[in-house]
Amino acid sequence: MKLSRESKVGVLAVVTLAMLYFGFNYLKGSDFFSGNRQYVVIYNSIDGLAPSNSVLINGLSVGRVKKIEILQKQNNKLLVTLDVQNKIRLNEGTRAILADGGILGGKVIRLEVSQTGRELENGDTLRGTQESGIADMVREKTLPVLNNIDSMTHNMNRILLQFDQTGIVLNRTLQAAEAATGTVQLTIAENRANIRTLLTTMNRLSADLIETERQVRPLLTKTSTFVDSLNALQLRQTLANLNGTINNMKGMLADIERGQGTLGRLANDQILYVNMTNTTASLDRLLTDLRENPKRYVHFSLFGGKDKNKQAPPVPPTSSTTTVTTTTSIRVDTTRKAADQE
Repeated sequence: MKLSRESKVGVLAVVTLAMLYFGFNYLKGSDFFSGNRQYVVIYNSIDGLAPSNSVLINGLSVGRVKKIEILQKQNNKLLVTLDVQNKIRLNEGTRAILADGGILGGKVIRLEVSQTGRELENGDTLRGTQESGIADMVREKTLPVLNNIDSMTHNMNRILLQFDQTGIVLNRTLQAAEAATGTVQLTIAENRANIRTLLTTMNRLSADLIETERQVRPLLTKTSTFVDSLNALQLRQTLANLNGTINNMKGMLADIERGQGTLGRLANDQILYVNMTNTTASLDRLLTDLRENPKRYVHFSLFGGKDKNKQAPPVPPTSSTTTVTTTTSIRVDTTRKAADQE
């Protein structure tokens, strides 16, 4: 039976449409030629998860997301159906983690298979959790930074306000400095002649100081020589001898205070002092009487015998006077005898 051209075109169109349908569904995650198992997961938010996204175990693709349904009666939660290869066995407690698909973006579901518990059947529910993605991590890291930036901006604004006030003060200070500079320049202009005279005087003074230094240098040299001469005098030995002499004098004064030696006895013997005082007084009276009445004590005779029988007048009864009178009489009698013999 020979088919017409129109029949061939129709059959080709049907086959093409069928291939497009099955291919599209396959790309969406539907596998019509394998007996895969299906599991469901409930999420509060899927963050861009779409059908045909991969289901991974340790990075290996073991299935796809078949469909996503919204549960309006359960606060708009999302029911995600997973199409997993039949050879993969999942136990109770397995978690379906919604995670980022990598650098290129997108979402994937990672399965953390539990090693304990009963084996799940087709259509059972997995525990759904969400993993912090790059955006969440960036958000967590940037929020403190943003807060710090806000605080820093606030502090900067406060500092800038203070700088504004400081700028006002600086402007006033600069204006005052400009006024002071103008005053100084005016003063310099008015006293320029005096400044020149002062500089000339200072130059002359410097020259005089240099000349004075030249004159003082020989004097300093002589002073150094004089100091060397003083050092040569052995001042230490002289001071040592002087200290020895002072120590000896101290010893002598100590002996005098203790009454040792002649000076010590003279200084400390009260009886000797009284006797010397009395003797001095007696000598004073004797000399006074001798000066007033010399004839009582001295007799001169050229021929002798004339006044032999005359007795000397009485002398005041003092021990010293008696002694001196007796001694004088003895000397006078001896003189007379010598004259008589001649």
